[in-house]
Amino acid sequence: MKYQIGDEILVLHSNEEGKVIEIINDEMVLIEVRGVKFPAYLDQIDFPYFKRFTQKKLFPEAKKKEFIDEIPREKKPVTNIKNNDGVWFSMVPKFYLDDFNDEVVESFKLYLVNHSDKDLHFIYKQIFENDKDFELINDVKAGKDFYLHDMEFEDLNDKPNFQFTFSLNRPEKKLKEAFDVQLKLKSKQVFNKVEELKEKNEPVIAYQLFEIYPEKDPEDYDSEKKGGGLDFSSLKSKGFNIKYSAETIREHLPSPRSVVDLHIEKLTNSWKGLTNFEILSMQLTEFEKWFDLAYQNHLPSFIIIHGVGKGKLKDEIHDLLKGKREVKNFINQYDPRFGYGATEIFFQY
Repeated sequence: MKYQIGDEILVLHSNEEGKVIEIINDEMVLIEVRGVKFPAYLDQIDFPYFKRFTQKKLFPEAKKKEFIDEIPREKKPVTNIKNNDGVWFSMVPKFYLDDFNDEVVESFKLYLVNHSDKDLHFIYKQIFENDKDFELINDVKAGKDFYLHDMEFEDLNDKPNFQFTFSLNRPEKKLKEAFDVQLKLKSKQVFNKVEELKEKNEPVIAYQLFEIYPEKDPEDYDSEKKGGGLDFSSLKSKGFNIKYSAETIREHLPSPRSVVDLHIEKLTNSWKGLTNFEILSMQLTEFEKWFDLAYQNHLPSFIIIHGVGKGKLKDEIHDLLKGKREVKNFINQYDPRFGYGATEIFFQY
């Protein structure tokens, strides 16, 4: 689902702004505009942020004389990021002057900024609404910036997801062979960042991907000695207690499950005081833990029970699955045990 309850929206046929107050189904939401509530199809509304940047004022200001040295130029990909401060994803807004002499964001130039002391190899994917839109494989040297591509401002409405896999050009014994980083942006967040950027007269929007290239975990060395085995680093990052030798780890980890129920009452007894966000976060954390454990134990498939409800948990899980390389495919079809409230995941090894 593209929208969530509370999202600001624009009604396309009337150009009025409102907000989402209820998710009806996968194709419709209930919206409120100027105190009036009514249902709308998803193709009848959009996010309002692009309109806010490009809309014209009702009463234009008097035009001032324009001199050649006052014409705004495209911001340069310089940043206020310090050296040796890790690796950053940088968005350089490209402005133009509208008819009312206002600076309007037209697009962004996207850069990978390597302010570490390591030469890096990277695989980069840009995904819109869960569909891969762009992919690039290349290297970025230590202390250098790498231009990725341009992105139109209105593309922010399509929930851009930027995925990186990093590795070292010159492998080091103590450092990981490769690791993944993911950055998801929402149009509202970027809209606020741009407004802040203009107020402070800063050149770019920057998101830190990582500060220090990660070291290998003890279990990485153990796996190398044995010529393979379980990759416990991913399990550690998902919350399992990993702090012993590989043999002891196997004893302390729970057995993998082929079916996991994510209904909140199955996860904790004290859930009634939690907010919807806290409940969803707990459910997704639990999903990641059992997903990794199932994969590391080479289960052929894995069933996650998410229920039906408004479909928020299901949508979030499906979004995650579409970005996981371990997943061959997954299905959400009627099952006599769970109805339509479960998804079966098939792994590829």
